[in-house]
Amino acid sequence: MNKILIAVDDTKSSKEIFAKCTQICKCMAPEEIILLYVEKFAGRSLMDEMLGDAELSTLRDVIQGTEFQEAMDEKAEKILGFYKSALEERSPVPNVRTMVKSGIPAEEIVQTAKDEDASMIIIGSRGKRSRLFMGSVSREVANTAECPVMIVK
Repeated sequence: MNKILIAVDDTKSSKEIFAKCTQICKCMAPEEIILLYVEKFAGRSLMDEMLGDAELSTLRDVIQGTEFQEAMDEKAEKILGFYKSALEERSPVPNVRTMVKSGIPAEEIVQTAKDEDASMIIIGSRGKRSRLFMGSVSREVANTAECPVMIVK
């Protein structure tokens, strides 16, 4: 295993499964771990479920440089810092890199794994996304990724 991509978020379940992820990574001895956080627009609106790529791109452009974007970036850095520190507390630790993407989580996770040539994706089984329209993020990632996906409960 050269690279393992671990998708993280700010949910309680993500924090609970992270200890298992670190144990798994320790056994696999990867050269690099990529911690990925995907920014989503806040709120429980179905709007982000129904927007297409063009609309999301326009929305990202509109909020660029605003206080809203700064707040989202600060939140992402705080979350990634928490997980990176948790990984670094365990030794030996491979190279750990953090990444922030914005968009539809499942699509961004799969695309990042492809772009980074990840050997495996590790993702939690429960998050914030509504199952009403599209199903869970972990299910979408498992169904569309080109590399192995480990869903941790």
